[in-house]
Amino acid sequence: MKGLLKVLSPFAPDQSGAVEALYEFGGLIVVCDAGGCTGNICGFDEPRWFKKKSAIFSAGLRDMDAILGRDDRLIAKLKAAVEGSGANFVAVIGTPVPAVIGTDFRALKRIGEKKAGLPFLTISTKGTGLYDEGEEDALLQLLKAFALDALPVEKGILGVLGATPLDLSSLSAAEKLTEAYRQKGWKDVRCYGMGSGLNAVRRASAAQQNLVVSPAGLKAARYLQKKFGTPFTVCCPLPHKLPCDFQSFHGKRVLIIHQQVFADTLRDSILQSTDADVTVASWFMMDNALRESQDLHFEGEKQFQAAAIRGGYDIILGDKMMERALPDYKGRWIDLPHFAVSGRLVP
Repeated sequence: MKGLLKVLSPFAPDQSGAVEALYEFGGLIVVCDAGGCTGNICGFDEPRWFKKKSAIFSAGLRDMDAILGRDDRLIAKLKAAVEGSGANFVAVIGTPVPAVIGTDFRALKRIGEKKAGLPFLTISTKGTGLYDEGEEDALLQLLKAFALDALPVEKGILGVLGATPLDLSSLSAAEKLTEAYRQKGWKDVRCYGMGSGLNAVRRASAAQQNLVVSPAGLKAARYLQKKFGTPFTVCCPLPHKLPCDFQSFHGKRVLIIHQQVFADTLRDSILQSTDADVTVASWFMMDNALRESQDLHFEGEKQFQAAAIRGGYDIILGDKMMERALPDYKGRWIDLPHFAVSGRLVP
């Protein structure tokens, strides 16, 4: 059955990805639920919650509010919360509740902006998709709302798209990226969503180039290229420290399971130093322009188990939580943490 997980834990959902993408931009983020989804996002899917606060609220929907679609009550709550908050915008994040009752997010945006006097982002996530879908939508809406002016290009400015702890599994990712690219000669690295605020988004058109570090940032990069002509490259130069030497991969069949851009970058590094046969796989979105013919996309646990065993892989690099779904695998497993899969961070 597509999407069925009997052994693995559920992966981070689309609503969590939307919140992650908007977490550091000074907005008032409202999760349109009765409270449970917000608790899961802050307690399990957003590691920054315990170190860096953000204005995240639950809409607190009651049974009759949801059944009767009382959006006026949600608008009233939003208006009261906005007053004196200093928020830059309001973001309403969808969950299974508005998905089931058919909430009109476009109407909610129009009425909300009129009543609250702030820009509204309405992310119609359903709670049934995966984190990168919500992240992709939220980042694109943010840029469309605030990156409005075509500013003169500033040489030495690099924008980074698609960086969240769910993608990079590290709270220090922005600092590492900034340091790595400054050493390459970039004057300023603006990591949208991790370290850079809303002013950086407003000046996104001034970037000389954008760097896409996960598939969730591709749609935003293509939008900026079309609107402002900003070129972009796709690479995630933060390979985890592996307890091995790539030379040990010589002549081996290797499977890398992670988000696509991270896995592709790691594959390129391996192939630069050895002649291994490397396949990239992911449970999350995979862009066809980046896929090799042998690459795999998993949609269910049985498919994952069959592909991993039939492929005859000598080495699998992936989050060790997935290893428990392959009790009969006899090859070598190298741990590659992915926060969206297991909730584990790397230093």
